[in-house]
Amino acid sequence: MKLVIKNKIVALLIASLIFSFLSAQSIAKESKKLEKITIGSKNFTESIILGEMLTHLSRHAGTQAHHQSQLGGTSILWNALVKGEIDAYPEYTGTLLKEILAKEKITTEEGLTKVLARYGLRMTPALGFNNTYAIGVKQSLAKAKGLRTISDLKKHPQLIMGFTSEFMSRTDGWPGLQRRYQLPQKNVRGLDHDLAYRGIESGTLQVIDLYATDAEIDYYKLYALKDDKNYFPVYNAVILYRIDLEKRAPKVVKLFNKLTGRIDAEMMRKMNAQVKLQKTNESLVAAEFLRRLFKISVDFKVQTVSQRFWQHTGEHLFLVGISLTLAILIAIPLGIMAQAYQGFGQVILSVTGIIQTIPSLALFVFMIPLLGIGDPPAIVALFLYSLLPIIRNTYTGLKDIPVEIRESMQAIGLPALARLKIVELPLATRAILAGIKTAAVINVGTATLGALIGAGGYGQPIFTGIRLDDTSLILQGAIPAVVLALLVQGLFELIERRLLPTQ
Repeated sequence: MKLVIKNKIVALLIASLIFSFLSAQSIAKESKKLEKITIGSKNFTESIILGEMLTHLSRHAGTQAHHQSQLGGTSILWNALVKGEIDAYPEYTGTLLKEILAKEKITTEEGLTKVLARYGLRMTPALGFNNTYAIGVKQSLAKAKGLRTISDLKKHPQLIMGFTSEFMSRTDGWPGLQRRYQLPQKNVRGLDHDLAYRGIESGTLQVIDLYATDAEIDYYKLYALKDDKNYFPVYNAVILYRIDLEKRAPKVVKLFNKLTGRIDAEMMRKMNAQVKLQKTNESLVAAEFLRRLFKISVDFKVQTVSQRFWQHTGEHLFLVGISLTLAILIAIPLGIMAQAYQGFGQVILSVTGIIQTIPSLALFVFMIPLLGIGDPPAIVALFLYSLLPIIRNTYTGLKDIPVEIRESMQAIGLPALARLKIVELPLATRAILAGIKTAAVINVGTATLGALIGAGGYGQPIFTGIRLDDTSLILQGAIPAVVLALLVQGLFELIERRLLPTQ
């Protein structure tokens, strides 16, 4: 009887496995039929809302669309589009003419179209609003100091200015603005766009750059100074996309073009306000707009806090696990070689020491031209950052072995490899584990930057929280990152206790 029941259970399990396999195959075949499209967006609210619109339209056209949101600055998105890592993203004509393609000296829209075609790209006609740059001050300050135009700033060199980091170096940003208006201000800082609003509200900043459709302009009672020397160009919103998309997914391109002239500045400002001030999800805002405009019913689900947590945890563990494992496999042998060959060892320690001094965000961005966006550049950057602690501790642990022990091993005739395996590595284990533990903790924290180049992880809610001025979102990324770092540290301490005797 028991045998019959066991046989039935086994048969049921086998049948379930076969059914699951066939279902998975069916789903895989079905998904292969759908064209895959990746939409990108920059790290500010308006771009993300527009990116969500493009994603919804792409799915409505029958494609398997994915939105790679908050991908940092302009150059990251442009390079990703040119390389084919993304298929489309929202951009602005002023940015194309004055920043991305400034060296081309383009003066007409026809010329812009021709240059884009050389890169394998096209753009839609203008969506309907001009999101130009502006220079803003508090209305109370404008009234007190008689500020009406940008030229008026010349009379007040003591004013503290804070501009977005990208604006600080753009061709159409601060350097050119300062030259055009001969502005004397020296106290000028670069910072995140959303943090600038907090700065001007608290009084630590007095002059900031604005986007014309920012919801915060009215909310913080700011005054946009008149560009009396016509420095800023027109920044008409458009959609940049790869030319091959017209063949791969013509319905998608057709829907993109339907947005032409349908979004005015007031509409865009209201949508930005829904997200920034009313804390409405970007996907919901975009879906509601498309429903009103095209009567399109978008089928999508907003992730719960729990779902987001597990997704970000999986992404973070993947980045940390792969990069740290690779670092351990390579750094320990390098540490051994560094101790065995002193000249070579100094070169290894010097090179990895220099890598460690590179600002982490810069190192992540440096990897993009070589590896694109997403997981690969993040993993390589984290791997490089993990090398020095492990190499240095392996080197130090082996070097600090007492001379008497080395002489004893030589006296009994132990070969070099046997000495390393039987005596030296066991004696250096404590130091090596300490290096791995240090690298792991650093790795967990630094991995949050992966979100800026599309690798996800705990950095995603942190950067979203900063953008939306939402402390709870920041904590959804910061607290798990801290907890994970403590767990990793505790894990290696436990391993150390199990492997090594207490002294």
